[in-house]
Amino acid sequence: MLNRLRRWREQRFAARHPLPEEAWREARHRVPLLAALGEEEARRLGQRAWRFLHAKRISLHPELAEATTFDLPARLALAGQACLLTLGWRDDEHLEAFGNVHEVLILPDAFRRRVEEMDEFGVVHEYDDERAGETSHQGPVVVAFPDLMESGDFSGFNVLIHEFAHKLDLGNSLDVDGFPPLPGDIDPREWHWVFMAVWDDLQAHLARGETTPIDDYAATHPGECFAVCCEAFFTAPDLLHDAYPALFDLLSRYFRQQTLTRLPPSAVHARPEHH
Repeated sequence: MLNRLRRWREQRFAARHPLPEEAWREARHRVPLLAALGEEEARRLGQRAWRFLHAKRISLHPELAEATTFDLPARLALAGQACLLTLGWRDDEHLEAFGNVHEVLILPDAFRRRVEEMDEFGVVHEYDDERAGETSHQGPVVVAFPDLMESGDFSGFNVLIHEFAHKLDLGNSLDVDGFPPLPGDIDPREWHWVFMAVWDDLQAHLARGETTPIDDYAATHPGECFAVCCEAFFTAPDLLHDAYPALFDLLSRYFRQQTLTRLPPSAVHARPEHH
């Protein structure tokens, strides 16, 4: 009954608010991640992104709103990157996953937060942390405009995917812990083993003074490890697959997507190691 009601609402919305095809084409043209999708995936994502814009608030800081034109293709590009995470999931799973998302707030620049952390010896350290984005259980997804503009390609960095991965993580807890709600076909023990192996490898690289295979921010906290790995899965799938094939396979099953097939050859050749 609920599924029938949901389908009826979807059909009613589509009839009353058809996707602005030209704006969606422009959004895909601007964002390589979206341009790389096949036509069927792009069609489905466009519909979800359009509904996302109707269901969530996209807010620009007043200072930014005065100086920046954030047009419909830009908003669709934002929504498309957010909804890319759940593209492989059913509509009801997608809606439930982002039920804790109410607003995306875009700030003019990176921002600072006073952070308190306790080390393994019980000593509390305070420091100022500069952030490109942040979110909380029911709070807005906050992103810095310059970092938003740098997102969308295959560089391995994407502030939207990172913060929306935190929202997935927060689907079963009040704080990020790297353990989001899992589908029935993924054993929580496997999730723990695979991520712990990645975590241990990252820590070992840092202990040896070596460069980590993925962004070393992943080694700061289990929740950040999950978010950084999600960034890599969508925006540098070749690097994640080469470094951690078991993790790549796990995330492929979790997201039900094969991101390697979308990777343009030009993105691979642009990697620093290919120069």
